[in-house]
Amino acid sequence: MYYATTYKSPVGTITMACDEHNLVGLWNEEQKYFGGSIAQQMTQKENMPIFDVAKKWLEAYFAGEKPVISELPLAPIGGEFRQMVWSILCEIPYGEVITYGEIAKKVAFKMKKSNMASQAIGGAVGHNPISIMIPCHRVVGSNGNLTGYAGGIQTKIKLLELEGVDVSRLFVPKKGSAI
Repeated sequence: MYYATTYKSPVGTITMACDEHNLVGLWNEEQKYFGGSIAQQMTQKENMPIFDVAKKWLEAYFAGEKPVISELPLAPIGGEFRQMVWSILCEIPYGEVITYGEIAKKVAFKMKKSNMASQAIGGAVGHNPISIMIPCHRVVGSNGNLTGYAGGIQTKIKLLELEGVDVSRLFVPKKGSAI
């Protein structure tokens, strides 16, 4: 059984989902793939200890502190490839960005392959079920393109600015699915 609650944040209402002990989802309102990793209906339940932990983490994050991801009991639902990509996302330091291509190289190395398509990485990043905490907003195109955030480009910009990233060297694409 999965449980859900909401949290009012500076980037809009966030819905969180958990099993009995782990956070399994965190989505902005109207986010692409909202709840997509949860195969069954979620029951609204406010008084779950994991929600208290997650809300404290979010409060610290939005206050400009640098809460540690490893302090959270996260259990994103997804296959082995996606899990590998999400694990790499958790390694991106606060206030820094990485490209899809750089992640592709890391995944190729871990899988003992000569290369990996950036598009495959983009699919895994885009389906991240625990946004913000698993920081997919820190991934940009190799040319500084801000594409690819399921929560929307403006939310991605706000999160990067909150972390002190110089977004002036980045740009919003004229076309794209995540604008």
